[in-house]
Amino acid sequence: MRYVALGDLPKKHHIQFRKPDGGLYTEQLFSTAGFSGPMSTLYHINLPTEVSSFEDMGSCAPEYLPDEPLRNRHLKTRRFKPEGDAISGRKCLMGNSDLEWNQVTVAEQMQTYFKNTDGDECLFIHDGSGVMESMFGSVVFKPGDYLVVPRGTIYKLVFDSLPVQMLCVVSYGPITTPKRYRNEYGQLMEHAPFKERDFRPPSSLPVHDDRSDHKVLIRSRHRLTMYTHPYHPLDVVGWDGYVFPYAFSIHDFQPITGKLHMPPPIHQTFIGNGFVVCSFCPRMLDYHPEAIVVPYVHSNVDSDEVLYYCNDKFGSRKGIEEGSITIHPLGVPHGPQPGAVEASIGATRTEELAVMVDTHRPFKLTKYAMEIEEPEYWKSWQTGK
Repeated sequence: MRYVALGDLPKKHHIQFRKPDGGLYTEQLFSTAGFSGPMSTLYHINLPTEVSSFEDMGSCAPEYLPDEPLRNRHLKTRRFKPEGDAISGRKCLMGNSDLEWNQVTVAEQMQTYFKNTDGDECLFIHDGSGVMESMFGSVVFKPGDYLVVPRGTIYKLVFDSLPVQMLCVVSYGPITTPKRYRNEYGQLMEHAPFKERDFRPPSSLPVHDDRSDHKVLIRSRHRLTMYTHPYHPLDVVGWDGYVFPYAFSIHDFQPITGKLHMPPPIHQTFIGNGFVVCSFCPRMLDYHPEAIVVPYVHSNVDSDEVLYYCNDKFGSRKGIEEGSITIHPLGVPHGPQPGAVEASIGATRTEELAVMVDTHRPFKLTKYAMEIEEPEYWKSWQTGK
């Protein structure tokens, strides 16, 4: 990600930077990988270390089910009723030692700020709009936006209207763009399916100089703690660096197409430790005169493939609705259902829109996934019925 600066900054790092009343602003280094990774420097009106009180709010660790018989699965997330806010309403459907997949049907506005120190977050806003208020400033978002939030960022989502459908991938490692898209200087190359100007960092920095109690819910070590600070947590007057939340629209992804069917890695958008995030977007289909334009049968022998469908326009899959999730686990072949191959021949364009997460370690499921499973999905490849 590129360098960004916002607000008021001193001429140099680690020198005196004074308030209008003569007092010093507090400099905070926000670093990753110790002092070796990307970092930003923020300047606060107050001491970010000052806390009035804290309260244990209990465990938020996912409760995974014991292993079940292996099968392809179809989950229908529209069966969830709106519940809670963008944090309390999270229902973890699946996860492993690298990440969690949380589904959210947001019913309420957030009343407190939130900070996740367990991992980076990749939020996908299916059908909502609003603004992310954060310590780095405001990020306006709209339907189809990914919001990538570095671990340790204090933020709140404020929606224009409710309810909102969204998903939240919590990555225990950093979330970045794929290295193969970037040159040795970190710049996105010409073959990448997006460019720097598609990524939207905070656009404004509202400064809150307010000495009154404000709460921040902190997630750490799979446990929640409510901190009370005697000041507004968004008191940053300026910052610069390479670590900050940003938005990227799935509609700005530039699909890579070919003469014959292109494999899923061409849809890759982000990468984390042990997984990738891909965007399947409307695009022209393969142009060989005898092309079969739906995917071939695939044995993903070393990864789980999970797709979240933003619409119902997937040509290789029947029975899919907006908000569906299919889980095709490692060890089981998957591919077009009977009749889909012949039906696809001659098609020149697809209007599909979906988010895919492929993992290198198997997903473990939770009770929430079982509540919304369509149990007969595995039979959809049976012929002669």
